[in-house]
Amino acid sequence: MTKVTAEQLATARGCVLGLMLGDAIGATGGNVPASGTLRATSAGQLACFTVEGIIRANIRGTHKGICHPPSVVRHAYTRWAALQGIPGIKRWQEEDWPDGWLAQVPALAVRRGSAPATVSALQAQPIWGAEDLTWHSTGAHALTRILPAGLNRWWGPEPGRFAAEVASTTHGPEAADAAALGATVVANLVKGQTIDKATELAQRECQSFTKVMTGLPLSAALHAARDQPRQLQVLTQLVPDSRAASALAGAVYVALSYADPAQLLDALMFAASVPHGRHVAVAAGAFLGAAHGVEALPVGLVSRLELAWVADVLARDLLSEFLDGPSGSGYDDPPDPRWWDRYPGW
Repeated sequence: MTKVTAEQLATARGCVLGLMLGDAIGATGGNVPASGTLRATSAGQLACFTVEGIIRANIRGTHKGICHPPSVVRHAYTRWAALQGIPGIKRWQEEDWPDGWLAQVPALAVRRGSAPATVSALQAQPIWGAEDLTWHSTGAHALTRILPAGLNRWWGPEPGRFAAEVASTTHGPEAADAAALGATVVANLVKGQTIDKATELAQRECQSFTKVMTGLPLSAALHAARDQPRQLQVLTQLVPDSRAASALAGAVYVALSYADPAQLLDALMFAASVPHGRHVAVAAGAFLGAAHGVEALPVGLVSRLELAWVADVLARDLLSEFLDGPSGSGYDDPPDPRWWDRYPGW
């Protein structure tokens, strides 16, 4: 019998599928075609590998006792890059790699936009745990791919710190700060906080370890949403570029401007309509999906998502891994003998 509650499942599925929906809508610039598949971009693909990496990190820690989770998640990104055929990616073993069930999903092997900072970091530093290189990118992928880590609020005390550590494996301090804040917003939504309260708390909870986005970095977005909601000019000013910090501020503004569950699709269309809005839509989708649950997502569009089934399975498996322990502990027969093959613990 599972220990996962219906509320937890609705929240996790809402967060991950909301992220994927925002990714697909963002890619269209808000001009969603009337029919056909809604394809994921590299942002959605990387988010899938983040979830898989978190699951595999927990399995490694449970079975081996020694684990550096950010390095295991980084290894997940190398599998994504290898599947994409990106040159200069270290092979971790000659046979049966990339491994795990995600490596069998054809859509994840198709290049859908670039992730230059992530790719260059993976090419330049192929060794786990190496500390000799420092990354400087401020790009939004550091934020968008890590947001499901906020679901760790159910089993981890500081998902924001973990998110920053993962982001730091490929991006610079500002982007890592944005990742920490974004994941903590999700974590507070998991606790049942409203979007504005979740954001206010995240700013305070991350103050002890943020390096660039110190103080109350999201206050402008919060005030703008209260005083001038749903204004394209305001959103454009909050998101002047494709930095992670800008995407985060824009997502907070959008999520607060369209806080009613019935407005979720309007929120994503609004986010996608500004020049740098595609990453805003990804983050806003994750926030609103976590806040309102999977039932708030428009079924007609979710059913058209290229990676809907993949994202849904990952959300369910993430909860199962931490709350049900299907792989066991390494001392007894696992409840699910196939779990290790699906998520090898390394």
